[in-house]
Amino acid sequence: MCGITGWVDHEQDLTTPAARAALTTMTATLAGRGPDAEGLWTGPHAALGHRRLVVIDPPGGGQPKSATENGRTLAVLVHSGEVYNYRELRYELQGRGHRFESAGDTEVVLRAYLEWGPAFATRLNGMYALAVWDARSERLLLVRDRLGVKPLYYHPTGTGVLFASEPKALLAHPAVDAAVGTDGLRELLSLTGTPGHAVYSGMREVRPGHVLTAGRQGISESRYWQLRAHEHTDDLKTTVSTVRGMLETVLARQTVADVPLCSLLSGGLDSSAITALAARRPGRARLRSFSVAFDHHERDFTPDLMHVESDRPYARALAGHVGTDHTDIALATPGLMNQANRRAALHARDLPSGLGDFDISALLLFRAVRAHATVALSGEGADELFGGYFWFHDPRTARADTFPWLAAMDVYTQAGLGDAPLSTRLLDPALVGALDLPAYRRDRYRQALAGVAHPGRTDALEHRMREVGHLHLTRFLPLLLDRKDRMSMATGLEVRVPFCDHELVQYVFGAPWSMKTSDGREKSLLRAAVADLLPEAVLRRPKNPYPTVRDPRYTRALRTALTELAHDRAAPVHTVLDRAAVRRALAPGTDAKDMRYAAELVLDLNTWLTDYRVRLDLS
Repeated sequence: MCGITGWVDHEQDLTTPAARAALTTMTATLAGRGPDAEGLWTGPHAALGHRRLVVIDPPGGGQPKSATENGRTLAVLVHSGEVYNYRELRYELQGRGHRFESAGDTEVVLRAYLEWGPAFATRLNGMYALAVWDARSERLLLVRDRLGVKPLYYHPTGTGVLFASEPKALLAHPAVDAAVGTDGLRELLSLTGTPGHAVYSGMREVRPGHVLTAGRQGISESRYWQLRAHEHTDDLKTTVSTVRGMLETVLARQTVADVPLCSLLSGGLDSSAITALAARRPGRARLRSFSVAFDHHERDFTPDLMHVESDRPYARALAGHVGTDHTDIALATPGLMNQANRRAALHARDLPSGLGDFDISALLLFRAVRAHATVALSGEGADELFGGYFWFHDPRTARADTFPWLAAMDVYTQAGLGDAPLSTRLLDPALVGALDLPAYRRDRYRQALAGVAHPGRTDALEHRMREVGHLHLTRFLPLLLDRKDRMSMATGLEVRVPFCDHELVQYVFGAPWSMKTSDGREKSLLRAAVADLLPEAVLRRPKNPYPTVRDPRYTRALRTALTELAHDRAAPVHTVLDRAAVRRALAPGTDAKDMRYAAELVLDLNTWLTDYRVRLDLS
């Protein structure tokens, strides 16, 4: 894993003490991503910074990594993440005359660039964000993995470009202002996941599966991978067998590490499949598994539209079945409401999420897991790939003329289950009206639909479900991957996501909807592929999302925090608040669940505006 940053300036000497000091400051902001070491490299027109989390090749994996010839620098690399097929690439490159001084993936990636140029990205299998400075052509390449597991941001400067794993490193550069315009705020509040959008003015995110090139002639971006439309010719039996074989191959690659590795186990089908496959690794130590739990969760739990039952019994059943060393990480309400923890979660994202304990509990879980392991396996991505969410299967949401997850939130709120994430009900009505989020979401939805390819003539259901799958893989999944990356890397924990292997994704995406629901349920293909590995109770368990705290003390603490904020006239969030709505939300007798997410957003916004000194440019 790791964090990367740097910049290119074609008119400025970046070897000066001032430039190096700026690079040092930018790199230091990423210490959470790389707590083990720091590396800097500067040249006349390029400066690269790296923070390292040691996972593979402890003695030889330091960065930045340079390639030289006759004393002349050819290229310099910094990268974050893992390239899982580095051993195969190393063997091929050795056959082409390359010699290696280290045993990990970093030098392999650099040599792959020297051998194949920008096309080297097509040879990589993994989760990565990387920067290559080609000193021969004075050109910078920024490359992001195909599914967008690893983040990578950039900010053009007019004479070059700045880049970093996270916005905080860019904001640490004197040329970057923490300003947010109208479209930035729309993106922040919309849950549309627009590829490339970074919220901060002037800042962009390298899109998944893209290569960005920055040279003296300017900046260009090209796509090296996208989901393809093709006819699926395998029958159901062959498809199930292929999925199983691909999963075994993926797990063999993604369980390679020179540090302790564990699994994140909820007891659901996805994490149980990953855990069961990882536990079968030959010659490895007993796998550790970890689950998140909340104090008094069984006492406070009541089923609803999304959360059908508690995770704990299923996680323990799976752990006992496959023989993991299992631990429940218990999270207490005071820790979830602790201001330092809430601030740490926001700083991990560099943005307010408005998701409250969804983020904070993940941060606290990863912090606890990090005490025992450096690498964790996660089941993220299976719901989007195999069709796991209830809104895939409800005609009201699957066929709605919008992003299905937004339609699902409407169903959730109309069922009387509380307000939706990123609720704007406490914000100034004039601001909300000017933002016109419904129109923004419609525009982004039409844009997303235009990118869906179809393999010839299909019936109406197959056509729509291909759209739904594509929307989830390209718009919704990146939102979840970003959350997981930020919360885990803030604690120095590397989380790997086997279901996001691009070859598996392409194969399953091409399978027809009838196969994905062949047993009349969600995720039929995955269930059939791992049926022999799981206990019956886990195998037949319905989808249950990531849990949220149910303790009534949590909502009471939110009310207290919102009350204090309402009385703090110096709080910057007052410029965007509807004070009358806040008074109504705090009135005696108001159901706390009806203001939970709205309050979370307001509290997050205030911390963000305060700590990041954000300038809202909403004119």
